Amino acid sequence: MADQHTGLVTGGSQGIGRAIVERLAADGLRIVSLDRQPPPAPVDGETFIEVDLSQPQATAQALAQVTQRFDVSVLVNNVGTVQPAPLEDVTLEDLDKVVSLNLRCTIQCAQALLPGMKARRYGRIVSISSRAALGKELRTVYAATKAGLHGITRTWALELGRHGITVNAIGPGPIATELFERVNPADSPRTRAIIEGVPVGRLGTPADIAHAVALFADPRAGFITGQVLYVCGGMTAGVAPA
Repeated sequence: MADQHTGLVTGGSQGIGRAIVERLAADGLRIVSLDRQPPPAPVDGETFIEVDLSQPQATAQALAQVTQRFDVSVLVNNVGTVQPAPLEDVTLEDLDKVVSLNLRCTIQCAQALLPGMKARRYGRIVSISSRAALGKELRTVYAATKAGLHGITRTWALELGRHGITVNAIGPGPIATELFERVNPADSPRTRAIIEGVPVGRLGTPADIAHAVALFADPRAGFITGQVLYVCGGMTAGVAPA
């Protein structure tokens, strides 16, 4: 693209985040990636900044570097954590940890980049939510934060639309990532039931999610905002959205 945009992706070193980085770079964006560990193979022009995004102060320092060096017009809030447990085993420490990474980091990143987006009257904010926001066993704190992202998405869409900034979220269904495999062992009856319950008959891939991100991040998508798109192989068909 003639006027190259810069995209910031949190948790961009592996899994869905890496696929998003690769897709947006292929679409012509300059990429800044924030994560605790470097990517296995950086894409051309990618800038990696090592940071533990679960720590507010470290996040602030990394974002200061970003805003000093780049004019970011696309923010992808991808980083997150799960902490699965039945309700009676959920701890306040679990709650604090998941809220900090899944919600606080999202707000902190948006606040840091918002002045620049408003100044150029253009921006794209895309947050990676989850089908779990509609309800899922063993996901009390995770589902709460992902449902929170939906509320944030709609609220920001109303606040920022007049500034040329769109805000959307993507709710992945079961995606074959290291995180999914860690909490859903391949030999588990629960995992087999998940796959059998996907109408298209397979798990999703990180590239499936990256494709949806690319849609929302496109400069031509300026009339799409405040939406939650479930990329789930049809699992949410017939389920009332939240």
